[in-house]
Amino acid sequence: MSPRRIGIIGLGAISRYYLAAIDAAPGWELAALCDVRTPALRPHHGRVPRFTDHRRMLAECGLDAVVVAVPNHAHASVCGDALRAGVAVCVEKPLALTVAEGRALVALAAETDTPLFTAFHRRYNDAVARLRGQLSAGGGIASVRVRYLERIEEHIQGDTWYLDPERCGGGCVADNGPNAFDLVRLLIGEVAVERATVARDAHGADRQAVVDLRGAGGRTARVELDWSRPGETKDLQVRRADGTVLHADMLALHPGFKASLWHEYAGILDDFAHAVHTGTRADGGLAALQLVADTYDCEEPPARAAEEEQTR
Repeated sequence: MSPRRIGIIGLGAISRYYLAAIDAAPGWELAALCDVRTPALRPHHGRVPRFTDHRRMLAECGLDAVVVAVPNHAHASVCGDALRAGVAVCVEKPLALTVAEGRALVALAAETDTPLFTAFHRRYNDAVARLRGQLSAGGGIASVRVRYLERIEEHIQGDTWYLDPERCGGGCVADNGPNAFDLVRLLIGEVAVERATVARDAHGADRQAVVDLRGAGGRTARVELDWSRPGETKDLQVRRADGTVLHADMLALHPGFKASLWHEYAGILDDFAHAVHTGTRADGGLAALQLVADTYDCEEPPARAAEEEQTR
């Protein structure tokens, strides 16, 4: 089978991981690149056709699939254009900015019978895979904790849209939350938000959040998010019903800044290839987006949450 032709729309900070994964994957052939910013296209001169208009790229390049890595607020429109063109979509989390937009994309994927795939890169982390292997040996899960702590300004390079609540969809809950919620769902299934504390900066972007969730059978989860923490912590803790605790540090085996992303994005491209091959139309993108919305709907400021905790 010939490699499938894939294009990338959006050449921001995360695009280099997609480019490396495509280059290493025999099932994909990079066929086109697109970004509205001409300077972002210059380093790729002579490599493949380059575009500043994704609709033109979709019309002219005979693509089988696209990676959508544009700012969050543009996910719905760009993904919608690709689905209407019959081109399979791998979109960076979150699936869209709102639940309504996400539902419309899932419906469009079904209507056009076109794969729609949300990229949750932490589910492909090797430490997470090892922990899941340990769980398969027995012992039910009682609780899960996911921590996603960093100083966001150290990670975004020139992608300042992360700091704009209107373009990001909020802040740490909107952007890092989907990865953390996806890990919770991967381990204990469907969950509901029970309580959330959220701290915002002067611009309205949420910088810290603690989200408590509950699943079937009394299983619980806590997601801790921070965009103002020096350094970086990305880890997962599982407490079994018998009291034993398992831990996965998603960064420990990959020293170096953002070094874990290389193998995680290779996992994304492999799984996306499977989705395209099998015709999978939708995944957990909408469920994670709903948990983001539910977090914002029931959020409390940290001071109020602390007061209520003391009165209990």
